[in-house]
Amino acid sequence: MTATLVSVNVGMPRDVSWQGRTVHTGVWKRPVAGPRMVRRLNIDGDGQGDLQGHGGEQRAVLVYQIQSYAHWQEHFGRDDFTYGQFGENFTVDGLPDDEVCIGDRYRIGEAEFEVTQPRVTCYRVGMRLGEPELPALLVAHHRPGFYLRVLTEGEVCAGDAIVKTRTGPQAFTVAGIDALLYLPGRDPGDLRRALAIPALSPGWRQSFQELAQGQAAHAEAWQGFRPLRVAAVVRETPSVLSIHLQAPDGAPLPAAEAGQYLTFRIAAAGDPPPVRSYSLSSAPGADRYRVSVKREEYGLVSRYLHSDLRPGAILEVAAPRGDFVLAGGPRTVTGPVVLASAGVGATPVMAMLHRLAAEHTGRPLWWIHVARSRAEHLFAREAHTLLARLPGAREHIFYTAEDHQDGPCEDGTGEDAPGGEATGRPAVVHHGRPTLESLAALGLPADATAYLCGPAAFMTSLRAMLTRLGLPGDRIRTELFGARDAITPGLTARPAVAPHQPQYPSPGEPGTGPLITFARSGLTVAWSPRHRSLLDLADACDVPTRWSCRTGVCHTCLTPLLSGDVEYAPDPLEPPPAGQALICCSRPRHDVVLDL
Repeated sequence: MTATLVSVNVGMPRDVSWQGRTVHTGVWKRPVAGPRMVRRLNIDGDGQGDLQGHGGEQRAVLVYQIQSYAHWQEHFGRDDFTYGQFGENFTVDGLPDDEVCIGDRYRIGEAEFEVTQPRVTCYRVGMRLGEPELPALLVAHHRPGFYLRVLTEGEVCAGDAIVKTRTGPQAFTVAGIDALLYLPGRDPGDLRRALAIPALSPGWRQSFQELAQGQAAHAEAWQGFRPLRVAAVVRETPSVLSIHLQAPDGAPLPAAEAGQYLTFRIAAAGDPPPVRSYSLSSAPGADRYRVSVKREEYGLVSRYLHSDLRPGAILEVAAPRGDFVLAGGPRTVTGPVVLASAGVGATPVMAMLHRLAAEHTGRPLWWIHVARSRAEHLFAREAHTLLARLPGAREHIFYTAEDHQDGPCEDGTGEDAPGGEATGRPAVVHHGRPTLESLAALGLPADATAYLCGPAAFMTSLRAMLTRLGLPGDRIRTELFGARDAITPGLTARPAVAPHQPQYPSPGEPGTGPLITFARSGLTVAWSPRHRSLLDLADACDVPTRWSCRTGVCHTCLTPLLSGDVEYAPDPLEPPPAGQALICCSRPRHDVVLDL
């Protein structure tokens, strides 16, 4: 049976009100009469609102089948669908998802196309139809639709025949590729087949590469919070102390990766117990964990830790976690590395330096640290001693509040190193904050991998300068304090708001259910059933979140569940790993702590 182009549909992006926010979207399409020119990026008169998830050369034209219209009309009991309602540019008769393959090519009118990927699971198609669960159903029913790349530009018109000109390699159908990414039970052989298709879009290729390399979230060292004993409290600087932790029975602690952090629930600091996260500064594999905490004048937890914590105290601690880790091992990564920090941001990069020293790395290494003064210089001697063991290490210290001459200094404190003698190559001390000129003078190689940690302004400034000096953006890793950057596709920008208790329309409505703690945001909220999901509650509190489908398909919202338990409605198509939650479709069974 010859396939046919039933309707050509276009629409420019518009602002649409949705759940108290504004979504900029091009999902509203309307049929057009007569010929319409198809170009490399778009059909004339068409546009996309979110170019991160839609549009571009690989996703120039979206196709959906009239047979799937009939399927959804029956499923939802509706008869009000019109062409373009599923956000597609081409409504077609034929070309079912379980027959069309990635890499297939078709001629329609004057233009030629290549199939590149299934439709992206996106909440906006559900918003368009008023069926919020539709993104999950498109995958579960194996009816996603697919995108086309334009190989030859030309005019098309409703009624044009669709002629297949080439079959894609591997004969991997759109429905099969869609299931491979979003459904459980993946076959490693199928992942290899998918990666062998040249036409597969870069985004889907990257997702399959990560799955093939086993980069899915790994199990944490333990679930929930466990008690750890404070073995020592050590004053590092006037404003920073280190807390050394061990198992109450003296048993070895699971090794953490260099750069990870611990999350604490401090019952003695408040009611409900506040939750905070602090980076590990100890050597990976050490018999104790060490975190280093700066006293904040109005910080509830930091004031308690600095004023009242004593050795022997028991703290509730969640397992080491975090993605800001030193990549690879001594045999797999050999390029130059830059460890740059400001203030207490030295903590995770200190753990990285310990690992490099333990490996006796020969990698060229630049240690860059910014401190207010010598007195506030965190880990000065410890870092200098470790750097002295590494022949390729260079140490640069920037003091922002002292008036002295730039130049060499025998260690990070300006005094003799431990033992009374200067150790290794002198550190170079600079006055003032790093500038483009001072960083350029350090000779940082463009193939270096940089790890940056510190306050937001420091991170933004240093990243921009390193980029100008030639370091690629994907080789600059950052660890900002507090919440992660949000992923909220299509939402229009608005002024940032600090996380807060939800604001209900009338008094007496605040929740009385389980307590929900957003650990990174330092916020605890009582659950109310007025929220459909934990993600809805987070949105109401302006807690930064990451999401796309909002129906448990794409796993963009996957969040570490530090303690507690959740239930799902709807059930996700692929369950999350242990210790993780899909917040877009889950509700709390009991009190929960989320790494948000």
